[in-house]
Amino acid sequence: MKKRKKPGSKATTKKKVSSKKTRSRKGSIVPRESEATIRELYRPLKKPITVRIDADVLAWFKKDGKRYQTRINGALRKVMERELKAGR
Repeated sequence: MKKRKKPGSKATTKKKVSSKKTRSRKGSIVPRESEATIRELYRPLKKPITVRIDADVLAWFKKDGKRYQTRINGALRKVMERELKAGR
């Protein structure tokens, strides 16, 4: 019979991470980090999809090894931002 860990033991205790927060003018709670820090840490929500890409295009992205999906996403983001800036 295995012994169960007691609540509060090192194996089951989770450290509480506190984040300093302040109230904004409208009363909502916001972290005190600067806007630049928030922009650096911002990660858009990723959505899994199925897409068909020409074999030669996929081979070109894969030739540099792992993270080819990240590079494809980066290329698509650049096109999206350029078109948004152009007002399309």
